[in-house]
Amino acid sequence: MTAASPSTPAEIAELLAFYASAGVDDALEDAPVNRFAEAAAKSAERRPAERAPPRDARPESRPASGQVPERPQAPVPATPSSGLDARNIPDAPARVPAATVPDEAQALLARQLAASASTLEELRQHMAAFDGCNLKFTAKNLVFADGNPNADLMLVGEAPGRDEDLEGLPFVGRSGRLLDRMLAAIGLDRGSAYIANVIPWRPPGNRTPTPHETEICRPFIERQIELVNPKVLVNLGGPSAKTLLNTTEGILRLRGNWRVHTTASGVAIPAMPTLHPAYLLRTPAHKKLAWRDFLEVKAKLKGLA
Repeated sequence: MTAASPSTPAEIAELLAFYASAGVDDALEDAPVNRFAEAAAKSAERRPAERAPPRDARPESRPASGQVPERPQAPVPATPSSGLDARNIPDAPARVPAATVPDEAQALLARQLAASASTLEELRQHMAAFDGCNLKFTAKNLVFADGNPNADLMLVGEAPGRDEDLEGLPFVGRSGRLLDRMLAAIGLDRGSAYIANVIPWRPPGNRTPTPHETEICRPFIERQIELVNPKVLVNLGGPSAKTLLNTTEGILRLRGNWRVHTTASGVAIPAMPTLHPAYLLRTPAHKKLAWRDFLEVKAKLKGLA
């Protein structure tokens, strides 16, 4: 079976690019064939009849009986038969430039902006104006925080999901409703806790944020914790714990054990890594583990009161 010949400029350009990448540098014909002219001739034949000039305006020539009129050959340009290069082919499809990835300069800018914020509102404004994280351009809203910024307890998750992105608040979907029940179990609610995420913009498709995206956003959440200055920090899930506690251990090994988050100003905050509510929805059997962790948090808050 023989493959169909290319008929459009884009297909021809793609074929020649393939030949060039395969190392082809000589044509097999004695003279090069102008495929673009052939494609143009075929395209002209397919035009609607109403666009053709009237028959009266064209000289009428009838072939002799039994003869088939020959199609006029398209002129063949005198081009060399070597050095095939798709970059020199006219009408080649333009390449779409790849999305740029924020560089170290953007990470430095994030650190400078975070350090310059003296209030939570100022930090929010800096984050809203910051364009150095590519996640901002696919998200609908900046998800900054929810709850009471004067609370003794601060909870930090990983990144917003679809519901959070739409409403601009953290933990408002199914995971948020479960978190509300977990807080209620130790006598707290959103009015007596402060909730945020390491990443303030939803990754497209709820994919896992890349390490580079996490590092870009790290200065903002660290400054947010420093400005809130809670008595106890709860890391919801492995990504939050690994980012803010500088560890590589898995969450099942980390959970239930008190760690310390140290702010840029040197304040040590007791931190409890625990399981993310989304994980608990998928693995209900581990809710008992999170319940033990929240009892530890309740006891710690009571001891620090």
